[in-house]
Amino acid sequence: MTLTVLRIGPACTIQDQGRIGYLDQGLSRSGAADILALHEGAALLDQSPELAALEMAGMGGEFEATQSTCFALTGAPMQASIDGSPVPWNASHQIEAGQRLVIGAALRGSYGYLHLGGGIDVPEFLASRSTHLTAKIGRVVQQDDMLNSPKGAGRAGWKLRPGDRFSGGLLHVVASFQTSLFDQSTLDRFAATSFTRGARANRMGMQLESDGPGFAAKGQLNILSEIITPGDIQMTGTGNPFILLPECQTTGGYPRIATVLPCDIPRAAQTPAGAEIRFEFVTLEEAATLQARHSADLIRLNGQIEPLVRNPHDIPDLLSYQLIDGMISATD
Repeated sequence: MTLTVLRIGPACTIQDQGRIGYLDQGLSRSGAADILALHEGAALLDQSPELAALEMAGMGGEFEATQSTCFALTGAPMQASIDGSPVPWNASHQIEAGQRLVIGAALRGSYGYLHLGGGIDVPEFLASRSTHLTAKIGRVVQQDDMLNSPKGAGRAGWKLRPGDRFSGGLLHVVASFQTSLFDQSTLDRFAATSFTRGARANRMGMQLESDGPGFAAKGQLNILSEIITPGDIQMTGTGNPFILLPECQTTGGYPRIATVLPCDIPRAAQTPAGAEIRFEFVTLEEAATLQARHSADLIRLNGQIEPLVRNPHDIPDLLSYQLIDGMISATD
């Protein structure tokens, strides 16, 4: 199965769940900004969530099928069509050789995902197919690239009804190594503040803005560089918070006020510019419960898919379908 890239947005990359275990060598995880979207695509196509997909940051592209291909669309909703006929998001579809799939701009959220049946086959590096632009592993997808996958994999005609994680909202956080450097009044003000996502954002991190003074830590100019993980909330010298994302640096000296739970990182990453974010501190025990609930929800995804029933108004050749087959007798 192959899709040829006819045109593409400027920040589309191949991503899977990333590389685990290389922080000591200076390499962060990378992987999909919205790991949940990988699991949703896997459920729709009946395949492993560890397979690679195309991550589309804000904008999709145009693709032509060279063979009959099953695919799914998840993550931030985008307008999509095959040869001009709209196809639903959060669903799996079939495209035939010669047909063109067009994916437009994000309607909500930040990152949309195109999954192929059998995954997208690119060379592995350190047990992952993820592009890591800051580490110069892989590159952005370009015009005339081929998205290849094993033949005959996947299934079409299914849909999911995911919750809304594309408009910001509440993020649960736990104390980090440096939370104690912030006095209690600053922590209380941080938890009571409504932030908005700023315009500065990429796969390394996203800036938050708010009214009022910044958030300073005691002795923050003398902090030694320490290990960093995705979800850490760093304060810059001006006191503006940044939520660090999959391609973040592995060490840093800016003070970190808290860490977003892994289960809430998809919501953080999908927050569009200008949307509101709030934080709630939870204990480690509460965090473990929330994370366990999230893991259980991922397992249940396969049981939540439904048959995709097309709207007759979206079928241009409706009269060519055999809507009634056979004859019945009222007396039998």
